[in-house]
Amino acid sequence: MATPQQKLADSLEALEALQKRSVVAVRSSDLSRIHRERLVKGGFLQEVMKGWYIPSRPDGARRESTIWYASFWDFCSGYLTVRFDQAWSLSPEQSLFIHTGNWAVPRQLLVRSPRARNKVTALAHDTSLLEIRAPLASEGRVVILDGLRLFSLPAALVAVGPRLFTRNVTEARTALTMVRDASEVLTILLSGGHSVVAGRLAGAFRNIGRNKIADEIIQSMRAAGYDVRESDPFDSPASFAHPPRALSPYVIRMGLSWQQMRESVLQTFPKAPGIPKDTPAYLKTVDEIYVEDAYHSLSIEGYRVSRELIERIRSGAWDPDGDSADRQGRDALAAKGYFEAFTVVKGSVRHVLNGANAGDVFERDHGAWYRALFAPGVSAGILSAADLAGYRSGQVYIVRSRHVPPKPEAVRDTMPELIELLRAEPDAGVRAVLGHFMFVYIHPYMDGNGRMGRFLMNLGLASGGYPWTVVPVERRHNYLKALEAASVGQDVRPFSEFLGGLVKDRQKAAGKKARTIAKRAPRRTA
Repeated sequence: MATPQQKLADSLEALEALQKRSVVAVRSSDLSRIHRERLVKGGFLQEVMKGWYIPSRPDGARRESTIWYASFWDFCSGYLTVRFDQAWSLSPEQSLFIHTGNWAVPRQLLVRSPRARNKVTALAHDTSLLEIRAPLASEGRVVILDGLRLFSLPAALVAVGPRLFTRNVTEARTALTMVRDASEVLTILLSGGHSVVAGRLAGAFRNIGRNKIADEIIQSMRAAGYDVRESDPFDSPASFAHPPRALSPYVIRMGLSWQQMRESVLQTFPKAPGIPKDTPAYLKTVDEIYVEDAYHSLSIEGYRVSRELIERIRSGAWDPDGDSADRQGRDALAAKGYFEAFTVVKGSVRHVLNGANAGDVFERDHGAWYRALFAPGVSAGILSAADLAGYRSGQVYIVRSRHVPPKPEAVRDTMPELIELLRAEPDAGVRAVLGHFMFVYIHPYMDGNGRMGRFLMNLGLASGGYPWTVVPVERRHNYLKALEAASVGQDVRPFSEFLGGLVKDRQKAAGKKARTIAKRAPRRTA
């Protein structure tokens, strides 16, 4: 008689067969009732809605949203194909978001199909799908990307409403920048007689400095007998120059987001005090804050470390060769790596304090920061040497976040762009806030991105003479919530205000300490 473990193994083989066919949206009929019940009970299947499931992990919390967010797009693609065969596509707005590199999981996904029932279907973790009965884009204007049926970029630009240009400025300008020439949109405008849309798109192209395309749209529509009146759908002029060559949509988004977000940072972040004259004194304060910084930064990432462990590592009392607990402890290895990386980062800070450009220093040193973080794990045999190779080669997802980081191939485009933005940015506060945000937005490594982002933040802070600043684990929720607002909602103000408040607290504490020392100092007598 088969044991429970053998029965579960049989059910897992059935699930594996589905996964080999790249099935993410699992229907009840895809598995026998017995297999399905075993897998759900064992935590290997998670219900999305009645009759539909996604593969899951038994080591994750049942209510954990990360697995759902990681499966969202594949599930929707599979589910919609079962429902409508090929007669569906995402809405023009959602299509445009994806074309421009915004893969954030929406609260409600809008889908078009001539067979839709105009209803909302509740999905997992407060997400839903709204199916709208509407015609699809004509033949040749629907494209397939990663299994999703989308309006082509030109078709999406023609089909979206005017509100997108004020509500989703970054996506709209990125899409306009990606259009190669006027013919891409003119074919659709002329064949559909879209004179109002033509005027709006002409104004939009002119807003970003693409006057040639704007003129061609107006002239071609008028030559065809249409009365076209140009209007700018944006609320303000673009603050960037149209790139002279084709770029990755992720790179375009980064440049646009940086320019848009820096204004919020300039309005909310405290002014830089300036590079301190006494570099050794500044670095001494960095040394003094190490234990506090390591404790909070590692705790935010979920490592259970104590201040005693951190002190042992700094003092050299940590013995991975003679103590098996030290050698194998995941948390201890993380703490050891943090100490090694902190030391390297302190050297980077020294260069910035001596006048080096923070972008140049980051470009040169960030690989060394990363290697220092994880070298102890490699030495202990817990990680492979390949883990030190550098930027990730696989997709990553962020725990409980609707933000989906760029695909691996996009990391190679976005990291050089981040370095250029850091190098060119004149304001240290912007450099610190947006450097941290953009780094974790890209998530260039398989692990350690939060710690690396906070190192970059403090490198940026040092470039303006701000004190080294710790993000307290007690405020982890506020910290991650502010990052989510910036990543998903393009609103960096909460993040800037959050970090600015921490910097002000650190400045006040430093001032209080200085006054206390001054009071204790012996007074000179005449």
